[in-house]
Amino acid sequence: MSPAIDPRSVAADFARRFGRPADGVWSAPGRVNLIGEHTDYNDGFVLPFAIDRRTVAAVALRTDGMLRVASSFAPETVEIRVHDLAPDRVSGWSAYPLGVAWALGRHGADLASVPGADILIDSDVPVGAGLSSSAAIESAVAVALDELWGLGLDRKTLAVVGRLAENEAVGAPTGIMDQTASLRGEADAAVFLDCRSLDAEVVPLGLAAAGLTVLVMDTKVQHAHATGGYASRRASCERAAAVLGVPALRDATVEALTAAGLDDETFRRARHVVTEDERVLAAVRTLREGGASGIGALLDASHASMRDDFEISTPELDVAVEASRAAGAIGARMTGGGFGGAAIALVPEDAVRPIATQVTRAFADRGFAAPDTFTVTPSAGAHREL
Repeated sequence: MSPAIDPRSVAADFARRFGRPADGVWSAPGRVNLIGEHTDYNDGFVLPFAIDRRTVAAVALRTDGMLRVASSFAPETVEIRVHDLAPDRVSGWSAYPLGVAWALGRHGADLASVPGADILIDSDVPVGAGLSSSAAIESAVAVALDELWGLGLDRKTLAVVGRLAENEAVGAPTGIMDQTASLRGEADAAVFLDCRSLDAEVVPLGLAAAGLTVLVMDTKVQHAHATGGYASRRASCERAAAVLGVPALRDATVEALTAAGLDDETFRRARHVVTEDERVLAAVRTLREGGASGIGALLDASHASMRDDFEISTPELDVAVEASRAAGAIGARMTGGGFGGAAIALVPEDAVRPIATQVTRAFADRGFAAPDTFTVTPSAGAHREL
């Protein structure tokens, strides 16, 4: 599906801003994580899909070794020499595209000799909604520079590049799920990712054939992965794995956690991850054997685990989940890193409007600001547009 933002308009804007045509225009999608939250950095399993909200990047090479990045959502143009790129030399929104350029230097690009570039970014992926606007930026820039710099990197490596940029340049301790979904998504399918091996398999969803769609309920409560809540959850997971003597919680069981003598908080954090891995594997089996209509209970259980064990939900997310289920959703859960952002509901196509209306009404009844509700379609991953 073509991005809602017209690539030709971004190319025209690039020419106006930089006084010359772009060498090409690339786009990459945001993602919805169908199930599998906070399992990625624990070497576990996730099941995201790319969505029809995209970041578009127009890019042209330079001959003077400068990188200049501009965007539709910030007034400034940020400049730096390619060979000066380093995590401590970038900040703010520009850390995402510039961090990718730096990370490509760790995976084959000679930053002392590659050409500079002008980059213009536009996006309709909501920021702070748990739909991975950051990975969409990283992936669009990664595929563009990979092509223009002649690196020939595969999608698995480009996902590693995006994660490195986010971890080191942005300072967010995230896993590799978001970049993988953005780079490797396909229409009407999810990406089943083993976060240890980085092996990915496309799993058909068949939503249209089942008369289903995914309703996103953006609470508009902003979150930031680089802040303490996310990092403390990751630290709890690492602490539990160390006590159990396993490489990661991917290798743990609930029985082993129960016998390990963990404090209550660490136990519950770890239990979420272990049981969430089980739910991802169950969802993949269910999709293959019976289709999307059978995964509702797994979505519901996932949300309960994030609310009660991992404690990353918010009152707004809980209301979105509860109201959508009461109005007829097959299943619902918060999605993304937590502490705000969006919830998703698997809903019949002919019930989207009444369910969205009930969710909005429930928010009003609680005195919350109205959510932004919209459907998303599983779509293609990052690619060249023009």
